[in-house]
Amino acid sequence: MIEALILGLVQGLTEFLPISSSAHLRIVGEFLPNAADPGAAFTAITQLGTETAVVVFFWRDIVRIVSHWFGSFTGRVPRNDPDARMGWLIIIGSVPIVVLGLLFQDEIETTFRSLWIVATMLIVFGVILGLADWSGRKVRTLDRLTYGHGLLFGIGQALALVPGVSRSGGTITVGLFLGYERAAAARYAFLLAIPAVFGSGLFQLVKSWGEPSVYSLVETGAATLVAFVVAILVIAFFMRWISKHSFLPFVIYRILLGAAIMVMLATGVISA
Repeated sequence: MIEALILGLVQGLTEFLPISSSAHLRIVGEFLPNAADPGAAFTAITQLGTETAVVVFFWRDIVRIVSHWFGSFTGRVPRNDPDARMGWLIIIGSVPIVVLGLLFQDEIETTFRSLWIVATMLIVFGVILGLADWSGRKVRTLDRLTYGHGLLFGIGQALALVPGVSRSGGTITVGLFLGYERAAAARYAFLLAIPAVFGSGLFQLVKSWGEPSVYSLVETGAATLVAFVVAILVIAFFMRWISKHSFLPFVIYRILLGAAIMVMLATGVISA
């Protein structure tokens, strides 16, 4: 139970920062007494807690988007209404991760969880995030988000199926390259993650029911609750941070962590 709670804390702290929560769960799991990969199912289920934090934090926005989206079908709301349009953008942006998640389900749960891959993705996508933050014009707001850009955001999110990329990091990186403001890219990234994370978490919950795993459902549930509480605080911090600061600290952290993991793998301290 203590191990599960530690992993829940890690999940809550890292889910919305562009440093990859799945990578951190994979890495931290190696240093706990069980010295085991928590598994894709544990990761997906605890993400339900962090994603519930998004729903709570952006509750008013979500209610408005959903109601206007449905209202656009009955004529109560114009079809070009910004919130109704955002509903379609979230749907379109969710397509890539659904398709790729189903196509590469086995690899996501096995091959992609190699720590060599995790470490490489931390470094490579850390550098790419840094380049995007440095070169992006950061002038576009969400009301200028096109359907084409929504799909590209979705592809960025889908890359996070590989631990080490980061769901928020991949999505925000695409947004920065497309010229969106940091806060706008992050806001859409958080909203875009809701269908994907809830879908993945519920799928893994049903799939893992009754199957043996490193942590029981009770322990996984406790970790999910901890992740929820911590994530609310992290979202509030992150949204304030990016309105005034660059992503450089996260880029440096990713590169250093990836390099440290590679050194430990090469010296036999941990196993891939």
